Amino acid sequence: MTQIVHQSHITITREKGPTRRADIKGFDKPVFYGVHGGIKKFYNVEPEEEHAATLDHIVGAVGG
Repeated sequence: MTQIVHQSHITITREKGPTRRADIKGFDKPVFYGVHGGIKKFYNVEPEEEHAATLDHIVGAVGG
């Protein structure tokens, strides 16, 4: 395979604490990553707002 089918262009910016904003080229709205549930307990953090963790997105992508 010598032809590139797709190339992702993503900028990740840390917002505050564990919250990160992902701006993905081609989409109007950003995706937010963070912590919730057992993950925030494990890291002993209390975010202002809970967001799905990067792990949640990976599991969803593989399982979908």
